[in-house]
Amino acid sequence: MSRTEYYDDLRAPEPNSLVVAASAVVTDDEGRILLQRRRDNDLWALPGGGMEMADSLPGTAVREVKEETGLDVETTGLVGTYTDPRHVIAYTDGEVRRQFNVCFTARITGGQLAISDESTELRFIHPDEIGDLPMHHTQQLRIRHFLEQRERPYLG
Repeated sequence: MSRTEYYDDLRAPEPNSLVVAASAVVTDDEGRILLQRRRDNDLWALPGGGMEMADSLPGTAVREVKEETGLDVETTGLVGTYTDPRHVIAYTDGEVRRQFNVCFTARITGGQLAISDESTELRFIHPDEIGDLPMHHTQQLRIRHFLEQRERPYLG
């Protein structure tokens, strides 16, 4: 299944679902950020995904990082909330999602880096190189807010 992301686009289809999701900015000892190249749209993104009924939001971030990268992490902070109604994601199965994403910071506690069926590549990227990657600007926004080392989380 592939997906198309729209932002402030009059051609975007009308959303038919609202999904609560969590993502995580995972860094290594060198300050590089873990990114995955998504299989469904070929763009680079932070690991993350939808919350399940038995999850907490931080638990969703931990589970999604494990599923998508093979790494065990613990959340350490909050980058922000991302709920802009102008961001719509359309899937080929007919779902048109308005996403509610909470982005956490996380540190690695174990595991082994491994590509999942949701990605084609995983890499720790130096912050200076992130602008060179094909990435939706909503992902870049989360990373920029993380790099700003804000005193308070972004609320948007």
